[in-house]
Amino acid sequence: MKFLCTCFIAIIFILPSKSHAVDNFWGATGHRVVGKIADDYLCGKAKREVKRLLKRKSLAFVSTFADEIKADKRYNEFYTWHYINMPLDENYENSKKNPKGDLVTGIAYCKKIITDDKSSDNDKAFYLKLLVHLIGDLHQPMHIGLEKDRGGNDFKVQWHYKDSNLHRVWDSEMIEKYNMTYTELANNADILTKNQVKAIQKGSVIDWVNETHELTKKVYASAKPEENLRYRYSYNNFKTVRSQLQIAGIRLAKVLNELF
Repeated sequence: MKFLCTCFIAIIFILPSKSHAVDNFWGATGHRVVGKIADDYLCGKAKREVKRLLKRKSLAFVSTFADEIKADKRYNEFYTWHYINMPLDENYENSKKNPKGDLVTGIAYCKKIITDDKSSDNDKAFYLKLLVHLIGDLHQPMHIGLEKDRGGNDFKVQWHYKDSNLHRVWDSEMIEKYNMTYTELANNADILTKNQVKAIQKGSVIDWVNETHELTKKVYASAKPEENLRYRYSYNNFKTVRSQLQIAGIRLAKVLNELF
């Protein structure tokens, strides 16, 4: 009974109060793909410093940390860092900002702590783990969705005849249905030229948000409420999921190379 009460209390604390529901992240597999891909693009110095701060844990291993701590109410202040709510016809610069923070401000704060000579290694490691996760979240189109449906969490659909929502389909269900491990997905990422990689790494975090938001519009248009999404939906959209995971990994590496 004590265990059940504890679990119930934990669930209460991780439930959001306003903007987004619990489905608020790439699934664990997706985040690990981002971390694994980033490893391949780190420069030598960044690899050494990341390994030191993370005590030899991989980027893939720590990539889910920011979701794991949602079970601890001490970290509630970081919840809004996982997403941005803004209308489909606006860009980040012109949109109304969340006073509690969002993806952009969260990433900026992580970078500030990591580069501060006065920060302890423990603090740097903590915010490095958050940063790895947030760069991944930035590239999930429904993380930059509408406030009225909590980034697609209230956009109800069927996924292979089971109740779901548009956010969850893009977070994890298409990935899970594909039935590959994170290492298999990362190892089968598209082969890119150096010029293609450089093009992906151009721009600022805000530029990347606005770019992902263009995909958000397409995702909202890709389904109708209560529609039963099945194999055809994955056929039409899973390439975009894979591409966004790869882009996120390449950009995460860029951010870490600059920091270290």
